[in-house]
This record gives sequence, structure tokens and C-alpha cells, in this order.
Amino acid sequence: MKRAFVFSLFAFFLPSLSMAELKLSLERIPVNPKPEDETVQVEFDFINSGSKPVTILSLESGCACLSAELDKRTYAPGEAGKGKAEFKVGSFVGEHEKIVKITTDDPEQTTWEVPFLLIVPEVVSIEPKNVQWWVGEDPSPKPIIVKMTGAEGMKITNITSTRESVAFTWKEIQPGREYMVTVTPKTTADVVIGALKIETDSTVPKYARQLAFFSIVRKPESRKDEARAGVKP
Repeated sequence: MKRAFVFSLFAFFLPSLSMAELKLSLERIPVNPKPEDETVQVEFDFINSGSKPVTILSLESGCACLSAELDKRTYAPGEAGKGKAEFKVGSFVGEHEKIVKITTDDPEQTTWEVPFLLIVPEVVSIEPKNVQWWVGEDPSPKPIIVKMTGAEGMKITNITSTRESVAFTWKEIQPGREYMVTVTPKTTADVVIGALKIETDSTVPKYARQLAFFSIVRKPESRKDEARAGVKP
């Protein structure tokens, strides 16, 4: 009698143990655009490894650069599915993880996150990105190295500064591959923030114009002293 009672309880709760579970075939979906690509599409596979159907309610991307869609709305137990995503590459460089959140009708998996790893090859390297001086510091020259690291070289054709108070010179170290830009403020008496607009002969619009930055800022200690004295920066 006791055994029959235990079996009855197990049979009663058994239906509630069934669940859906959407799983990717990969841990993260790699996205590998070419340097010149403005957009790139990628397909991915997944499966409902659970024991009941699952219905997709919505898809939401945390980035305007990423959109995605699935091949259908409801997936039966054991059924495989396909998805498609499109990235707007824009100015991305290096590795970036982006996620699409998918809402389902499964109470055990209300949200399913699909991770993408965007890997954009570097074509132009600017180091440092920003050269900085403290207010009152000696306005000595500081170098910026620009390297063309892509398969094809690029030549710098022109550079302009957004601030007349900051001068610069530039020279070619290796034709089409490496340049040195020397930045020199005329004075460091005041706070200045600006950029160098670097133009190249690249036929790809996003590589035809690059930016390097410069700044003259107050030391953190100076800001605290001024705040204590009631002096506005």
C-alpha cells in the first residue's frame, strides 16, 4: 500500500518535471567581418533539448548595432532551429561581446541569452590615443605613433588640429605603414581638449579619417584644493 502511494505521488508530479531548454551548438557565436565590411551577417544553430515545446515571445538586442531573427516561433522537443543575426560594424575594432535576449513561454527558461563574439581586425593603430599635459606643466613635445596594420598600407595625406593653441608636425617612418606625429602645445596655462584629424588615402570611408586626441587638464590635487577654497574650475 505504501509503495503504491509513493508511486501515485511520483506519477502525479511527473508532468510538472517536463521542460523546454533551448541550447546553442556553440558557447558563443563568432562574427568575423572583413576590415572593409560595414555590415556582416551570421547564422547559428540551436536545439530544443527539453521535453516540451517552447514558443518564442520576443527578441531583444542590447545594442543598436545588432539585430536577430529565428526561423520559426515554436520548437517541438528535440527540434533544431536556425537563427540569423546582422551586425553594423561601424567603428568597432577588436573583440566585443554582444547579447540577444530571447523571451520564451517556458517558466523554467523565461529568458534565453544568445551571446555573439564580434572580432573586427585592426587596420589603423594610434598609440597613445590621447597625449596629455597637466596645467602649468612644461609644454614639451609628445609623440603619437600611427601604424597601418592591415593587409594593405595607407598613407597619411593631411592632418589638422581642432585647436590653434596646439601645434604638430608629422613624418613618415615607413612608407604606407608607420608615421610619427609630434604634438606640442604653445602653452599649458589653460585647460584644453581637442583632436587631430588624420586623413589617409584609404578608399574605405571609415579608415579615410582617423582621430587622435590631446588634452591639458588640472591635476586631481589641484581640483580638490580649488574646491576647498571655493574656486570654480
